[in-house]
Amino acid sequence: MVRSPANLNSDLARTFQRGTTTVWVLLAAMTMFACRANAQSCSVSAAAGNYGSVNILSGGTTDTTSSFTVNCTGCLSPLGCTYNVCVQFDQGSPNSNSSIRYMGSGANTIQHELYSDAARTQVWGSWGYGTSQYGAAGVSLNLTIPLLSNASHNFTVYGRIKAGQQTAVPGTYTWNTTSPALAGAAYLLASPNCSANPGNFVNAGSSPWVATILANCNLSATPLNFGSASLLTSNVDAVATLTVQCTNTTPYSIGLDSGANASGSQRRMLNGASNHISYNLYTDAARSAAWSTTTSASSCTNGAGTCVLGTGTGSNQNVTVYGRVPPQVVPAVGTYSDTVIATITF
Repeated sequence: MVRSPANLNSDLARTFQRGTTTVWVLLAAMTMFACRANAQSCSVSAAAGNYGSVNILSGGTTDTTSSFTVNCTGCLSPLGCTYNVCVQFDQGSPNSNSSIRYMGSGANTIQHELYSDAARTQVWGSWGYGTSQYGAAGVSLNLTIPLLSNASHNFTVYGRIKAGQQTAVPGTYTWNTTSPALAGAAYLLASPNCSANPGNFVNAGSSPWVATILANCNLSATPLNFGSASLLTSNVDAVATLTVQCTNTTPYSIGLDSGANASGSQRRMLNGASNHISYNLYTDAARSAAWSTTTSASSCTNGAGTCVLGTGTGSNQNVTVYGRVPPQVVPAVGTYSDTVIATITF
């Protein structure tokens, strides 16, 4: 049978169309294969953090940041590959409460949290790949990888030690995790859902976070006011209050110096250039133990009762200063005053 030229052209056209269709399908298949292979060539770096020295007595928050990098390679498609990156942080260790991240120092703990935003409103949690779920979710990102090249993205994680933890015990606190963990899948058209466990995951390895709570104390005082008197023929007594705040379990001592106008160890209030009234300060209500200076946190340098000893709780503790003006001749009418420095040793 002899084909006409028209028939030959028709068959050639059909053959060319089928060949074109076959080539297009093969390209698509290769593209999908290359992107899927790329899922095995992504890595994530560690995200360790350091809060430094924390003033826990302030009662406020302490913030820090850390950064880490996701890097993907191995795309074999001329069209490039798009990889859906799913990054999660698990609860970490210690983990005595499923809804709170803790840092630990021996048996002692403080609360901290990791966030994905600088305002620290979005908790960076996990979907539960290879670990228990924590928080609402992790963070996802679409990463486009060029042919035979790599693509990376730098993430910032925002840490915060929570407020209101004044009773924490001094020490070095750590939180550890193998997060950030990276999971994800390559795709051509529709992005996979991170909550549906889109693919294999890899861990960064150890990512410790550290905070140091140092022993610390705060001290404030109210004035000691003896009031008014015309003659000093009998004792005039008054009290003042020292407010002490020391970190929990921290031993401390409080000493008082002799004041700005003392004669030897005798405290004196001054009026004008040379008029003085003698007075004394005591650690007890009976006014039998004179208050003096001290240099030890655990004992009174000048003997028992000559300073005030205590142990911090993280909360305010009030200490009473007992003052007395003994009978004496008043040199001149006027207002007498002195400045005494209180020193807390811890």
